[in-house]
This record gives sequence, C-alpha cells and structure tokens, in this order.
Amino acid sequence: MARGYFITFEGLDGSGKTTQLRSAAEWLKGKGHEVVTLRQPGSTALGDRLRAVLLDSRSETTLGPLSPTAEMALMFADRAQAIAEIIEPGLARGAVVLCDRFTDSTEAYQGAGRGLGSERVLDLHRAICNNLQPDLTILLLPSLTTSLGRARRRNHRSVQREGKDENRFERESDEFYVRIHNAYEAIAARESGRVVTLGAGDGDSSIDQIELRIREVLSDRIPALSQL
Repeated sequence: MARGYFITFEGLDGSGKTTQLRSAAEWLKGKGHEVVTLRQPGSTALGDRLRAVLLDSRSETTLGPLSPTAEMALMFADRAQAIAEIIEPGLARGAVVLCDRFTDSTEAYQGAGRGLGSERVLDLHRAICNNLQPDLTILLLPSLTTSLGRARRRNHRSVQREGKDENRFERESDEFYVRIHNAYEAIAARESGRVVTLGAGDGDSSIDQIELRIREVLSDRIPALSQL
C-alpha cells in the first residue's frame, strides 16, 4: 500500500487553523480518503495529560513556573508519542494525516518566543522525531492583532462556559507574539517548498475564502488528494 500524506496546519492561536483543518478533513473525506486528525499537544492518553500541564494557566499554581527547556521537552514528549501511536500508523495505512501544530510551532513558540533558538529545536526534532517532515504545511498568518484578539476572546468564552482554561500562552506579552509571528515568517521563507502561507497581506480573508484557497493548495501540491 502506498504511504499516505502528512499535512500540518500552523499559526498563532486565533489564526483559524483548527477550523480550517476540520474543513479540510471533511472535504478530503468527501473525496473518499481516509483522514486522520490530531492536535498537538494532545490526541493520545499521554498527550492529553501533557496538554493540561502545558496549556492550562492554573497548572503553574500547583507545579510552579515551567522552565522554557522543560516546556520544550514536554512538547517533544507529546510529539514522539503522537508519531508512534497515530501519525506513522496512519501514514502506513495510506491515510491523509492532518495535524494541528507540529515542530514548526515549537520552533516558533519555544525557539523564538522563549528564546531557546531554532537549532536546539531542530536538533531535538532530528533526534526524537527521526526528522519526520510534513509533505505540506498550511501556515495561517493573519495580522497579529486579529489572531490575538480572536484567541483571547475564545479562551474567555471557554472559561465562562466550560470552566476550561487553556490560556497559559495567551497571557504572554504582545512582544512574545511578535517574536513568534516573525519566526513563522522566517520558517516559511526557509521552507518555501513545504510551507504555504495564507492570510498575510490579503486583508485577512474570510473563513470561506481561506477554505477555498486551502482546497486549491491541497489539489495543486498533492494532486492525488483532489481525486475521487
């Protein structure tokens, strides 16, 4: 059986990547493809526990502040488990694996945001993830103001409705997010054969416009995905 395709969705919190991943999954299923979706951190039993530590702002009340290095190490522990449990088995079956965040996020958030540097992140990726690379990365990069506004409103609603608090990162300063935004731009320039950036410089297109553009990108970059 032919190996499947590994496609990642990247961007700042509030960029719309999760919504667009779900839409792409439904479109691909409609084309008859087996689709596997996951998010990082999370999607495995271990990953969900790590997600609670990494994203819940209340975790620091009991655990104390996470060092940047510990934060990065936990991200890679989650990723290694996801690769072994979900990503590689899905690809071996010939499925299209859609992942909400991958190592680009760690390079942007921990490498740039936390100041650990890209090389440390990429070295760990080679060692822990066997240098697994996506076939395609969709980077959603609307304006920083748009992304942060959406993310903070969403998390406020989540806390109000569900008591679910995953806004540990959203509490960071705007300067933290400027570093992340700039890092994503640098990754896209460096990895231009893999990364397609949407939402930047186009007036922050509507959800429907981005959805259609993603379908075009998937069809152009991986023609087999557009076939029934």
